[in-house]
Amino acid sequence: MAMYINQELCISCYACEQECPTEAISHDETGRFEIDPRVCVECVGFYEEPQCIAICPIDDCIKKLEEERWVFWKTYRS
Repeated sequence: MAMYINQELCISCYACEQECPTEAISHDETGRFEIDPRVCVECVGFYEEPQCIAICPIDDCIKKLEEERWVFWKTYRS
């Protein structure tokens, strides 16, 4: 599926953005980070585990995107 960033936990350290092999992670002018679920492949074909999770200094900041969130994301972005 894809990963997502918990905005309440994210400290905007930029580590995940630099590690992403598909450039699915970006940030806006306020430093708010987001993972585009249309681009994120959970590092399949690149690494054994998602690198955003491996590099993130905050526990549980980045998690798998559940189906409900994906439906909301598609609706919100349309």
